[in-house]
Amino acid sequence: MEGMQNNTNTIASLIDAIFSASAPYFFTGAGVSTLCGIPDFRGPNGLYRDPNVARMFEIDLFDEDPSYFYSMADTLVYGTSAIEPGPVHRAIAALEHTGRSLGVVTQNIDGLHERAGSSPVYAVHGSAAMHHCRRCGDAKTFDEIVAIRGGIKGAVPHCAKCGGVYKPDITFFGEMLPEAAFDGAMRLADKADLVVVLGSSLTVHPAASIPLRTLRRGGKMAIVNRGETPYDDLAEFLCDDLAEFAAALFARLP
Repeated sequence: MEGMQNNTNTIASLIDAIFSASAPYFFTGAGVSTLCGIPDFRGPNGLYRDPNVARMFEIDLFDEDPSYFYSMADTLVYGTSAIEPGPVHRAIAALEHTGRSLGVVTQNIDGLHERAGSSPVYAVHGSAAMHHCRRCGDAKTFDEIVAIRGGIKGAVPHCAKCGGVYKPDITFFGEMLPEAAFDGAMRLADKADLVVVLGSSLTVHPAASIPLRTLRRGGKMAIVNRGETPYDDLAEFLCDDLAEFAAALFARLP
């Protein structure tokens, strides 16, 4: 990305392209939430550099010992409820309210796009907004699970109906992506003439195939990401400063 660092002219051209597009949408990754203080997973200092963190999202381990997940989730999942949406979340939502965007496809599980007011949001890796009992399927909201856990660090929430364990509707390793969200994202990708990738390394599949689908259907792709991606050469616009992008987008809004 040499020569593209903090390229104000490129960002200005990208903002022009967003306002000129007839059907743009946003594809977001962990980078948009690092501006809120949530660490990313796969960056140079990402959480997955610690193999113990990666293991917390293994479905086989969850079913064998759910306390492993819940002992680490106090910070990474349940500790994010006090974090507010950042500048990228708010800028995207503000643009949507003008009717100029098809919506958001996100790899993030933090729910910040929804809290910022974006709609629709296709969370292709799921979220912790809902939890389901692994035994009987009973559903609980995030707040209900917090109440069941009672603020006890590492507490595992059990179903009062059958004694099973509640699991958040986050896609763990070994699970299929949520069908409704993924299908919705693919339909959105088919309609779009521009996809703006924000804060994603585009290395996690099948989610990373969604922006590529827009390209195959004749649309354009822009990438705003701190690091390189495998598809930088395919991008019409390429820059790396998410905060500058958000500020420029806000500046163009009525």
